[in-house]
Amino acid sequence: MVRVIGVWRRLLQLSHQQLNDMPRHDGRAANQLRPLKFKRGYASAAAGSVLVEWGGTIVLCTASVGTDVPPWLAGKGRGWVTAEYNMLPGSTSPRKARKPDGRSTEIQRIIGRSLRAGVDLTALGERTITVDCDVLRADGGTRTASITGGWVALRDAIASLTDETGAPAFAPTAIVGDGCPLRDTIAAVSVGLVNGEPALDLDYPEDSTAAVDMNVVATGAGELIEVQGGGEGTTFRRDQLSAMLDLAMEGLTKITATQLAA
Repeated sequence: MVRVIGVWRRLLQLSHQQLNDMPRHDGRAANQLRPLKFKRGYASAAAGSVLVEWGGTIVLCTASVGTDVPPWLAGKGRGWVTAEYNMLPGSTSPRKARKPDGRSTEIQRIIGRSLRAGVDLTALGERTITVDCDVLRADGGTRTASITGGWVALRDAIASLTDETGAPAFAPTAIVGDGCPLRDTIAAVSVGLVNGEPALDLDYPEDSTAAVDMNVVATGAGELIEVQGGGEGTTFRRDQLSAMLDLAMEGLTKITATQLAA
């Protein structure tokens, strides 16, 4: 009986190790991003817009400029950046109802908070920029795509601003300095434990089965803005957390380069 139990233990250990060594279902390496593309100027009516295609996820991000500010900022010479997030009914299955829900409210707060971290609101002046993120197709990472694409739309909206003479209000390519409100790039990516191993940029099949799912938002300088994650009915170790963060920061460096090249 002891010998049989020992054999079964070895078989279970072998199966677990084989599972960990399996490639991801789409053939990507653990540190490999899905294809990421930005189509700027997608919505001509908005001051800034971009269609983000990130693997199977597609999000339209637009940035609109208003001359008013929230009441608590009136007369203080500061601007505001806010966001709205919505999944179109046909972006996922089953159909997503149009009515607002708690998840969408939480995500749009995260988007707005993340984008504000990269903006000098005093340099922006008394303006409000609203970034709308509409998910056209969802295959994991909709909030990270919204933040990443939202920054591109925000950059273009700020570049479109003019002063009283009609001249550009800010240096269009400046990120830091020259009085430009943009302090740095902002990007986001998901990471998790898939089959017991850290994996970057989870798609829906991975996101829905990962033992740990985490979203990381950071500046181009590598400073963290948001780290959100948790175990799905399980626990994880500190060294696994560090490995996931390292993987996320590696991915964010590549994402930022793609943003700037868009």
